[in-house]
Amino acid sequence: MPTNRPFVLSIAGFDPSAGAGVLADIKTFEQHQVYGLSIITANTIQTENEFINIQWTALDFILQSIRTLFDSYKIKAVKIGIVPSLTYLKEFVFLIKKLSPKTKIIWDTVLKSTTEFNFLQIENQEDLLAILNQIELITPNYNEILKLNPEEKPVEMIIAKLVKNCPILLKGGHHPKETGTDYLHTQNQFFRLLPKNTSIYQKHGSGCVLSAAITANIALGKELLLACKEGKNYTENFLLSTPTSLGNHYV
Repeated sequence: MPTNRPFVLSIAGFDPSAGAGVLADIKTFEQHQVYGLSIITANTIQTENEFINIQWTALDFILQSIRTLFDSYKIKAVKIGIVPSLTYLKEFVFLIKKLSPKTKIIWDTVLKSTTEFNFLQIENQEDLLAILNQIELITPNYNEILKLNPEEKPVEMIIAKLVKNCPILLKGGHHPKETGTDYLHTQNQFFRLLPKNTSIYQKHGSGCVLSAAITANIALGKELLLACKEGKNYTENFLLSTPTSLGNHYV
């Protein structure tokens, strides 16, 4: 068993194109010199351009996998990707914190695929807030944060409510006015993270890569702001790596 790298776990979907999901996360973890573990929440049939079908993994199977890995490894941080319901997410998060209270959890709030397939609809705000209380960071884009609390508007009101429970990295990829500028919100502060290069190529799975890079940096002991900055830099390199929808990973 390797002991010279921190263990990091991805709980996410399997994308055969390897642009998103656990395969993209493991690539990102490896480039950050952390040891990547993974649990698959769903098996999909897709490419970077088309989403065809999905088969969700049974909840009990995933929970058994989580227990097995935490019994065997000291996992520093966990990144969670697609889930079919808040029930799944709540079970994951509460079990992880029960098994290892110091483990950091980052939830990439993937509510819809880049090919417009819906994964998760937020139906219970109380459950959502209870989950966020146990999480170190969520990484919604502009469209996703609107759906995290559809009864609230504008975005600033949603952030003000959710950030009381959990820090938020609001990604700027879909922002109507400041494309590429991310905002890290904590209870008492917010930080504006500017892109180094706005002339990029859109990529399938860029949100997965960003959240995985942040998770890896947190596992390496970096503070949240620095982890987000370095995760953003890594993702920009990924976006610039090819002119196609599939990117290459490198430090």
